[in-house]
Amino acid sequence: MSTHQIQYDTLLSHYSNPLESITLLRQYRPYFELIPSLRRPIDSLISIPFPVVQITSHNLNQNHVRLECDLALIMCDPDWKVKTGQEIFVFIHRPNEDYSSLLKRWRQVEVMLGEEYYWLLPWKHRSIISDRGEYHYPLFVTLDYSPSRISKGLEGASLPHVKVSTPPIELPPDTEENQEDPICDPTE
Repeated sequence: MSTHQIQYDTLLSHYSNPLESITLLRQYRPYFELIPSLRRPIDSLISIPFPVVQITSHNLNQNHVRLECDLALIMCDPDWKVKTGQEIFVFIHRPNEDYSSLLKRWRQVEVMLGEEYYWLLPWKHRSIISDRGEYHYPLFVTLDYSPSRISKGLEGASLPHVKVSTPPIELPPDTEENQEDPICDPTE
């Protein structure tokens, strides 16, 4: 696995935690202000990596679709345990992904959310009503390996974006270093 892919996976796993997602939103103040309660952040935000929705078409056919974003952040009222209707879709720049591919992922999500949909929420949040949100907000995340043209394009298109540094990476252990030398018995 390449270093860039490890950075991407590390960041994705990092922001899958709602508390870490809040640190991401802190970097883009307008979205940070959407969080209903910072006193109860775990109850105020649902973080869903590689989200899936159930689309209901006009002829009442239902099918499940994975949205092309990396994370969906759904705001919830901590007291009433209901969604507030504000949904943030996070698009982390993937290794070797070009600007046009990044924007196409956002546009695909916009098209999908134009239909009637219901969230397939994690088991922990199954009691929350999962109908569609009223407001959809994109947030693009670039990393150290992202070309400058990506940030320049996002800025030129007036799309919200933040540049983050990768959290510490845990590399897999080297198999040669971790193998113990067999104990030699001198009597043999």
